[in-house]
Amino acid sequence: MARFRRKFCITLIALVLLVLIITVVLKALSPEDSPFNSPGGVELFPDVRNSIQKENNKPDQTKMNDSPQPDRDAHLEATLRKFPPPNYYLHAFYYIWYGNPKFDSKYIHWDHPQLPHWDSKVAQGYPQGRHSPPDDIGANFYPSLGAYSSKDPSVLEAHMQQLRTAAIGVIAVSWYPPNMKDDNGDTTDELVPLLMEVAHKYHIKVIFHIEPYKGRDEVNMFTNVKYIIEKYGAHPAFFRYRTNTGKLLPLFYVYDSYLMNSEQWAKLLKHTESNNIRDTPYDAIFIALLVEEKHKRDILTAGFDGLYTYFATNGFSYGSTQRNWDSIKAFCDDNNLIFIPSVGPGYIDTNIRPWNFQNTRNRINGKYYETSLSAALQARPDFISITSFNEWHEGTQIEMAIPKTSQTVYLDYLPNKPAIYLEITRKWAAIFGGERRKWQE
Repeated sequence: MARFRRKFCITLIALVLLVLIITVVLKALSPEDSPFNSPGGVELFPDVRNSIQKENNKPDQTKMNDSPQPDRDAHLEATLRKFPPPNYYLHAFYYIWYGNPKFDSKYIHWDHPQLPHWDSKVAQGYPQGRHSPPDDIGANFYPSLGAYSSKDPSVLEAHMQQLRTAAIGVIAVSWYPPNMKDDNGDTTDELVPLLMEVAHKYHIKVIFHIEPYKGRDEVNMFTNVKYIIEKYGAHPAFFRYRTNTGKLLPLFYVYDSYLMNSEQWAKLLKHTESNNIRDTPYDAIFIALLVEEKHKRDILTAGFDGLYTYFATNGFSYGSTQRNWDSIKAFCDDNNLIFIPSVGPGYIDTNIRPWNFQNTRNRINGKYYETSLSAALQARPDFISITSFNEWHEGTQIEMAIPKTSQTVYLDYLPNKPAIYLEITRKWAAIFGGERRKWQE
């Protein structure tokens, strides 16, 4: 009887072990819950899997508004599980000015004109005229989505998936007031509601990058900030940041802020002025563009809350010169300003400015981008901004691009795959998250 019991126990233990082994093997083969899988065949670099796995297991304790809420859509939830967590301290400049005949009755921005040089004698040596999409577009690279429309819901879905693949948590959307537009496009404010809806599905936040619209001054800036907050401020995708004083405020990037003098800005941004925006329901964090070194003092005098550098060409301006970022950060620390350096994968705009070779920066198969990201991290910034997700005219996009054969000669990401710059961003988003936690310890 004792011998029988021993045989029974041994057999039972063997069966249990067999079941456990089979379960582990099946679990390993199932891709659904893996945070490293994503649409479009994006694959993480093997040497950063461990660091990003740590990021996934230890989410960044951000000071942002509402945490992502679980979506009831099982398919969407399965899709979201394939992405790394969004880093809300990583912002990407995003453009919604593109159009095509299917959605807009014509091509918009893809037909960008070739701009003449300001010196008429130099201009004579370069081609002029508009591009003719879809094979000939105003860009040196060609998007994997083709000459798309920013109104196309499927394009917005694809963009949000690419952004989440890159672990980008915030997009800074180029914005003009209602009924206003840039020189080569159409009005875009009416596109914002759909953009915010799709962004929210993917737990991405939206910031407004206020462009230098015609007639911009301190009075209509107040009006336009009021409009944005009243129209979009209650949307869960609207970005807010909790300041050191405990206020939960929106954040606005202000492009070409130097076009208004510091006295004008002070009327809007300084507590001492009678009609200022501070401590009203429309107060916000206002980030100025730093171009020249003298702008540092102007930004401080104007009452801005911080500065960013935008340009992806290292050396193009004082602000975009990476060796200056440490001293700019020191200036910001001394004056309680937010510092947001802007990094980019490269720069080339010769399909719209055929004479502008001196500002071209070769991507070097991703090395230029990684050097920019490394320089930004060295300065210990408050946020990092990426120029850009999809500014195709200036060749700063990290959006997926494909090789294209036509009469127009296009650059591409070969020998790397179309998602290479999303992968690099994803890698550095994880590094940035880890470094931020060290700085806070």
